[in-house]
Amino acid sequence: MTGLVVCVVVLAAASAYGVLYRRRSGRVRVRGRDDGKRLGAAELGEELGERATLVQFSSAFCAPCRATRRVLGEVAGMVPGVAHVEIDAEDNLDLVRRFDILKTPTVLVLDAAGNVVRRATGQPRKADVIAALGETV
Repeated sequence: MTGLVVCVVVLAAASAYGVLYRRRSGRVRVRGRDDGKRLGAAELGEELGERATLVQFSSAFCAPCRATRRVLGEVAGMVPGVAHVEIDAEDNLDLVRRFDILKTPTVLVLDAAGNVVRRATGQPRKADVIAALGETV
């Protein structure tokens, strides 16, 4: 009987963790540790967008990175003044450490000056990215 109770408790805890993980993954949010951090055109290797820049940290083995690339490309094409830049996390470890990138894909939303205003860890939804861009103006 004790084994059954332990099994039920473990399954309930794992299920709760899974639900919380799925709800947080891909959400575009403000993170206090990002205050004052910025990226310039020299670090990105491309020009910043006139309105905002979507910076995607990816890795070669990351399956959700391909879908995120597609979503961010569509958003950048729909919203005037928005640029999408993809950075290979493996080749840019200094940026990964500086911006506390713990998993790929991670998306940073930069304002026109290059300041980090939002971040999403995991694959973001198009509507969430568009809403975050509305807050950069």
